[in-house]
Amino acid sequence: MWLQRELILKTQRRGFHLITDEVITQLPELRSINVGLLHVFIQHTSASLAINENADPTVRGDMERHFNVLVPEGAAYFQHTDEGADDMPAHIKSTLIGVSQTIPITNGHLNLGLWQGLYLCEHRDHAFSRTIIVTLQGE
Repeated sequence: MWLQRELILKTQRRGFHLITDEVITQLPELRSINVGLLHVFIQHTSASLAINENADPTVRGDMERHFNVLVPEGAAYFQHTDEGADDMPAHIKSTLIGVSQTIPITNGHLNLGLWQGLYLCEHRDHAFSRTIIVTLQGE
């Protein structure tokens, strides 16, 4: 079985947000897969996808603060500034973190580790809804 679908994620403020449940809710077909893969790809250059801690929300805050130090806004060497001070740093963060994830499916469930969840990493101050393409394959 192969399925590909476009999902619209709800708008999130800047930061790292768990979206595992939102994706699962929009993919009822997942329950029929015994063995397979879910590939998730975000169609944006100023947001990214990651897999990390799903229990303690302080991890998500620490991730946001760390990436803001790693890629600061307003660096004098940025030339791409037409869309605001957060735009070029958002592109860099998206490149560093990545725009896709692949998750194994086992017995109708995402086979994430006990403490893992899928994150939308929103890097813009004035974000909008984000589109992801999910590709489900399995039997």
